[in-house]
Amino acid sequence: MTSLVLADHDNASLKDSTAKAVSAAHLLGGDVHVLVAGLNCIAAAEAAARIDGVAKVLHAEAPQYEHMLPEPLAALITAQAAGYDAFLAPSTATGKNVMPRVAAGLDVMQISDVMNVLSPDTFERPIYAGNVIETVRSKDGKKVMTVRTTAFPPAAAAAGAAAPIETLGPVASPEISTFVSEELTKSERPELTAARIVVSGGRALQSRENFTKLIEPLAEKLHAAVGASRAAVDAGYAPNDWQVGQTGKIVAPDLYIAIGISGAIQHLAGMKDSKVIVAINKDADAPIFQVADYGLVADLYTALPELDRELAAIGK
Repeated sequence: MTSLVLADHDNASLKDSTAKAVSAAHLLGGDVHVLVAGLNCIAAAEAAARIDGVAKVLHAEAPQYEHMLPEPLAALITAQAAGYDAFLAPSTATGKNVMPRVAAGLDVMQISDVMNVLSPDTFERPIYAGNVIETVRSKDGKKVMTVRTTAFPPAAAAAGAAAPIETLGPVASPEISTFVSEELTKSERPELTAARIVVSGGRALQSRENFTKLIEPLAEKLHAAVGASRAAVDAGYAPNDWQVGQTGKIVAPDLYIAIGISGAIQHLAGMKDSKVIVAINKDADAPIFQVADYGLVADLYTALPELDRELAAIGK
C-alpha cells in the first residue's frame, strides 16, 4: 500500500499536523509520500522531505495552489490517483475543505476524523461528539480520510538523508471559488492546537474585559495558548479562532485549564483527550468535573488572583 499525505503549511513552513498525519499513514503500511502544493513553498517541501519515513515528496508550485483552495488541490490529488491506495490529510480547515472533494472525484466514501488505524481497511473515528467510538471497515479500493491529529504523535525528523523531491506541473481545475482575503491573528503565544498548555475561559467570565484581564495574563505566565468555550465566543468575549470544542478546535495538550466552563458535551469533545485537565468552577455539579483530573470548586474571581500571586511568587 502506498499513501499520499496532503501537507498542511503556510507556504513558508510546514505545520506540525503534517507530521502527525504521516504517523497515521505509517500504520497503513507501505510507502508514504507527502504532497506539498503552494506558491514559493519549497522550504515547506524540504521540511516534509526531512520527516522520518517519508519516501518521496511531491512538490507543486502554481498561483492556484497558494491559498489551498479545494478545487485545484482536489484536481491535483485525483490526478495522482493511479499511483496511490490511500489519501490522507490532517483534520484542519484545509483537510476538511479538500478531502471530501477528492473522495467525490474518486467515487469513494470519506472516513473523517480517524483517530486509530486498526488495519489498512479498518479505522476508529468518533461520533456523537466523541461519546461513541465507531469502528469503520472500508471496502473501497482507495481510502480517503482526514486524521484527528491529537490522536497521533508527530513523526520524528529523519536521521539519514532527506527524501527525494519530485516536481509536479499544475493540473487544470474548475474555477468555482476564488480567494478574496484573509485576516491572520498574530500572537507570540503558541498555536492553540500545538500548545503544551491551554488556558480556556467560559461564559462565567461575563465580559471581554474580564477575559482579557484574567485569562490572558495567566496564559502568558504559563507560556500557554488561550482557548474559549463556544458560549464565550458567541458572547464576544473571545475571537472565533480560540474556540475549543466540537464546532471549534480539537486540542490535546499536556495541561488543559478550564476556567468558568461548565463542560457541555460539545466542549468536552474538543479537549477531553488532554493529558491533565484542571477545572475551576463554583458549581460543584458542573459536568467538567467528571473529566477533570483536578477540580477546584471556587469563584474564579477569587481563585484566579490567588493563583496569579502564587505564580508571581514562584517567578521571583
